[in-house]
Amino acid sequence: MTFQDLNITTPLRNALEDIGITTPTPIQEQSFSTIMSGKDMVGIAQTGTGKTFAYMLPILRMLKYSEQKNPRVLVLVPTRELVVQVVEEIEKLTAYMNVRVTGIYGGVNMNTQHQALLQGLDIVVATPGRLYDLVLRRALQLKSIQKLVIDEVDVMLDLGFKFQINNIFELLPENRQNIMFSATITENVENLIEANFKSPETISVAASGTPLDNIKQTGYKIPNFYTKVNLLKYLLKEKETYSKVLIFVAYKRMADRLYTELQQHFPEECTVIHSNKTQNYRLRSIKQFGSGFCRILVATDVMARGLDIESVSHVINFDTPKYPENYMHRIGRTGRAEKEGNSILMTTEAEQESLEKIEALMKMQVPQEELPEEITISSELIPEEQPKVFEINNPGKNKDDDAPGPAFHEKKEKNRKENLGGSYRREIAKKYKKPKTRGDKNANRKKKK
Repeated sequence: MTFQDLNITTPLRNALEDIGITTPTPIQEQSFSTIMSGKDMVGIAQTGTGKTFAYMLPILRMLKYSEQKNPRVLVLVPTRELVVQVVEEIEKLTAYMNVRVTGIYGGVNMNTQHQALLQGLDIVVATPGRLYDLVLRRALQLKSIQKLVIDEVDVMLDLGFKFQINNIFELLPENRQNIMFSATITENVENLIEANFKSPETISVAASGTPLDNIKQTGYKIPNFYTKVNLLKYLLKEKETYSKVLIFVAYKRMADRLYTELQQHFPEECTVIHSNKTQNYRLRSIKQFGSGFCRILVATDVMARGLDIESVSHVINFDTPKYPENYMHRIGRTGRAEKEGNSILMTTEAEQESLEKIEALMKMQVPQEELPEEITISSELIPEEQPKVFEINNPGKNKDDDAPGPAFHEKKEKNRKENLGGSYRREIAKKYKKPKTRGDKNANRKKKK
């Protein structure tokens, strides 16, 4: 089947020819008619199978020219980088169409985005947090939204966007089409679908958690961080084989630590990206890696979702992710568009349980290889790997008599008060010999007699 068989318009067909795409992927082919029918849809497909075009092609096919200011299509994605990427893809598809599109995300000046929204738009691509802020500012009204697309919704929920997403759903018109795409469907995602979708049709190209067949997976059992670094240095020496390497780590501190180690051996060849970096730094890192200026990119899990970087030769999992779905999204950065890809998974003894969960999700085992003889097994441990000492009933710790006492204590007798109700006033009057009735001159005069 070709795109012409899908009955797309001439402007879209010309745009696809400019991009160099002639044949739709399975998820694009199967979801086209469902989205065109106006039904709610949930699409399940492996990462790298063209999910962005799968929902944008039918939406753009139905989108008619309009001069109204309020947007008609809303696309929600979890990260800023994914907003930029989706906007770029839409701009490619609308090269021969009059469609107004913009991206809304945090980390940049909100006033600039406010002004862009006031000019009038057809399509808004946004992260939930910044979108909700702008809605509260009245810079944007969602009453005209006809199509809602949620991409990588499980990440949004993991990042704590549940509050914003639920509030955005309440602001949207009831008569709309809901479209969701993801490589994995978690329990939280199922609850969201059940609460907000109307009899959705599920389009599943592959079972949730199925890896792409064109990705070769390899695993290594490694004792600690610095031994992993030694293996990385050994592998990355082969510049022709490891021409474009994406390395995933668990958290930001680990990313900076690994980047420092690699930068010493591969100066000007590597860069790093995580949520603590500025927006310009993050975009520049992706651009340098995508263009080939840097061949090594160290990234955290959040950055894995949805990023489409061409010709990634290897994805290296420096750690074994706790959640098996994250592993699927990581390795999906290589082997995109039916190209051959390679994945390397490094596992310590403490991460063995996480490896078993990944293999259970994929219903296959990751082939393990022995460490090369040239690799030095390090005995040095980073703080996170050092054994924790729990001191129970340590006799060396004496009680500090000068330490502050409890917040509540018994009051002294003279400071205690008793709630006597109305009789309290009478007791006070007797004690201080004050008149029973204040302001009544006659009563006081009689008392004096």
